[in-house]
Amino acid sequence: MTELNVDVCVIGAGSGGLSVAAGAVQMGASVVLIEGHKMGGDCLNYGCVPSKALLHASRSGMSYADAIAHVRSTIETIEPHDSEDRFEGLGCTVIRDWARFASPNIVQAGETRVRARRFVVATGSSPVVPPIDGIDSVTAYTNETIFDLPEKPEHLIIIGGGPIGMEMAQAHRGLGCDVTVIEAAQALGREDADARAVVVKSLRDQWITVHEGTAVERISNENGVTVYTSNGAITGSHLLVAAGRKVNIDRLNLRDANVAHTAKGITVGDDLRSMSNKKVYAIGDVAGGMQFTHLAGYHAGVIIRSMLLALPAKAKTHHIPRVTYTAPELAQIGPTEDEARKEYGSKVTVARAEYTGSDRAIATGHTTGFIKVMVVKGRPVGVTIVGPDAGELIAMWSMAIANNLKLSAISNTVLPYPTMAEINKRAASAYFTPKLFENPNVKRVVGLVQRFLP
Repeated sequence: MTELNVDVCVIGAGSGGLSVAAGAVQMGASVVLIEGHKMGGDCLNYGCVPSKALLHASRSGMSYADAIAHVRSTIETIEPHDSEDRFEGLGCTVIRDWARFASPNIVQAGETRVRARRFVVATGSSPVVPPIDGIDSVTAYTNETIFDLPEKPEHLIIIGGGPIGMEMAQAHRGLGCDVTVIEAAQALGREDADARAVVVKSLRDQWITVHEGTAVERISNENGVTVYTSNGAITGSHLLVAAGRKVNIDRLNLRDANVAHTAKGITVGDDLRSMSNKKVYAIGDVAGGMQFTHLAGYHAGVIIRSMLLALPAKAKTHHIPRVTYTAPELAQIGPTEDEARKEYGSKVTVARAEYTGSDRAIATGHTTGFIKVMVVKGRPVGVTIVGPDAGELIAMWSMAIANNLKLSAISNTVLPYPTMAEINKRAASAYFTPKLFENPNVKRVVGLVQRFLP
């Protein structure tokens, strides 16, 4: 049995864990990085990277075989950045095995015991396959296995109309598959009602069948895959389950580490530190909040500040954006219109601009979409964008909200013409227009000034 004593032990080599390990070791801390599965975690191997590569391939006229090859090539190109060799080169000790706590200050991974001043749990999450009657009689693919299909699905049935389900629906339809999405509530139900309607209509216009308000009752292997629902039976060739995720904490033996947790993750404070074992931090999905790769990266920065420099640092969520990469894309930061009205009441003003008002959108023929900006006391608190490049356009608002900027910071920005980013300025103008051009007091002041100007 090998024993190591280090400053920081990171469990999980996904986005957040890799960021902590790289930052800590380069700042002078001794670091052990433990990974029992694939370096790069879900994002590189099963999530963000392969899904966006498949979406790109589906819009580029590739065959199914070429699309899957492009997915694999994309992963292989990025892999070296997340590899064991790279992190050992940085100075980390990398252990490729599953980790479990042996005590509040010791982790065991294979034949190695690690005693550390601080532990960082960054084990992420995995797809959930609900216990539907008969689901064991068929192959239920998830985002972890769908990219390994050797042949094109003739008819892909997707259970779950969230971002993963809708992205995979559009990708496979673009590759020539028939696709049916089954959603018990509303597709993209957490999103702005107007924005989600634009995306759902777009998918239906592409001959993707989207059943909303439809419960799955049982599944059989009749004629390939048959899903019996509250609205009748649906038969297809393959089944993809995109019905939620669970945090990866079962292997960790958290009880022996005195780490309080629930099914949603490790119980942490605003500083991402365990409420019951101050040696332990949790970041990313396993911290029990939003589940995004970029959030895990942000969490890494927060705890490095606290863990290595002993500086106060707290994680916030109001400035964390999210994007669904369908066509059109749907991006959101902060509250939606309905959420903002519930939170701020009459204090909120909603400014809106349409893609039809963008000269660049008109020139490229991409005029379907809009932006909504929720403004309180002259500052944006939430933004919804649906349309081409929404994921890129939201970046300006992410910066504004993270830095508590006023809406005038957007309106004062000079942008090259013609660009899609001008839509952001149009939204800001929509907020200021009534105050400037529809205000009788402004008109009176201008009249007086004009009378006395030489």
